[in-house]
Amino acid sequence: GELQKHLEIPASTLSHHLSALISAGLISQERQSRTLFCRPCYAQLEQLMAFLTEECCAGGSCSLSPAKTPEETPL
Repeated sequence: GELQKHLEIPASTLSHHLSALISAGLISQERQSRTLFCRPCYAQLEQLMAFLTEECCAGGSCSLSPAKTPEETPL
């Protein structure tokens, strides 16, 4: 649907990646009629970001910048 059009990738590729994110507990899916809604699991994402930041920045400076908001990301 909309996500596939926005990302411009084949449906099978998107399905594969979404399945991996669901298995990792980073997103959830909810079906409403014929539509699947994907939602982030913020608690798990925050834990992942904390872990990556600690590992990335261990013993040195980190050049990570905050993720862009949807308004900042060009279509």
